[in-house]
Amino acid sequence: MKMKILQVNCVYNRGSTGKIVNDIHKGLQEIEIESIVCYGRGPKTHEPHIYKTSSEGMAKLNALRSRITGLQYNGSAIATHRILNIIKRENPDIVHLHCINGYFVNIYKLIEFLKINNINTVLSLHAEFMHTGSCGHAYECNKWMVGCGECPQLWNATKSYFFDRTSRAWRMMESAFEGFNKLKVVAVSEWLKQRAEKSPIMKDLDFKVIGNGIDTEKTFYPHDFRNLKAKYGLSDERVLLHVTAGFSLDEDDIKGGRYIVKLAEKLKRENIKIIIVGSYNLNLTLPENIINVGRVNNQIELARYYSLADLTVLTSKRETYSMVCAESLSCGTPIVGFKAGAPETISLKSYSAFVDYGDINSLDKTIRDWIHVKSHLTSTAISSLAKQTYSKEKMNLEYIKIYTQLYQNIIKES
Repeated sequence: MKMKILQVNCVYNRGSTGKIVNDIHKGLQEIEIESIVCYGRGPKTHEPHIYKTSSEGMAKLNALRSRITGLQYNGSAIATHRILNIIKRENPDIVHLHCINGYFVNIYKLIEFLKINNINTVLSLHAEFMHTGSCGHAYECNKWMVGCGECPQLWNATKSYFFDRTSRAWRMMESAFEGFNKLKVVAVSEWLKQRAEKSPIMKDLDFKVIGNGIDTEKTFYPHDFRNLKAKYGLSDERVLLHVTAGFSLDEDDIKGGRYIVKLAEKLKRENIKIIIVGSYNLNLTLPENIINVGRVNNQIELARYYSLADLTVLTSKRETYSMVCAESLSCGTPIVGFKAGAPETISLKSYSAFVDYGDINSLDKTIRDWIHVKSHLTSTAISSLAKQTYSKEKMNLEYIKIYTQLYQNIIKES
């Protein structure tokens, strides 16, 4: 099959979306489909067919510009020019857009270019900003359904120092998408799809759901964890695990670190330890039944922590997917947490339980119940089912089906 795919993402082979882009890229190459990646942030890679299109200096300068103007998705003239030139030179059959925030590209100009040039495009929604026009998480605000303006969470949504330009940003995004007939939108969860379909920005577009994939063969599966038990002096304690991109006790932290501390207080008389993975600060004052291990950058090591735990606890306010859920279940560990949008819809129903956000008493009770349930479950049974749901091979196959359908349409039209 003589097909060429070009992906665009903020990062490459780091962070959740960067790893997804890398998995798709490598998966395409394995079946001899030509694959190219453009990305804007992070270290420069020397892999062939991978292009870093923005310097960190340019991205930071554009971030400052956006804070002054209140518009965060335009600018980046030089980096955008580079991306458009690569698309013109490579002439891909399909362009696949992922998370293209991060101040490295003019989103409006890129979408307009793809639209005007009738380039078949796949847009993967990993967050909400493409259908809200500004914010990555809209929470309970529904202004994005009618045009935004007078934003109730202006700083979190735009990082603007001075101006509320959310109404203008919304109109610019609507204009960019209007009339884009060769666009296929993929949401990473049914929850996110249902949200995006309500936005006038994406009215009449073609939607599909493809869940994110992870490496269930070589990384996320039940591991031996005896070395971790010895490292932390654990014997017969039950273990709860909290994995986050950045642990914080702030009241406005959307990952809900403060609830882990409240949970620890409720469980202080029990033979239970809570392990936190993801804190940048190892000097936090935390209850004695919490083990703060800091950052874990090795994915195999992270899988060992998942395997060690009896339960993984999710306390996020909002998630559009939840790689933590997929990773934990693939390692054979059930999930208990707050309802956060997508996690309760993408997790294995038989091995997860969710309570209303912020209800720490219900979370405490559910954890106690599930610790008992876990003693009757086998990690291999959970992992086996999770592998069928979350493998990167499954994700790649579904994306390749979309690419193939679009490519066949190109052939018919030629």
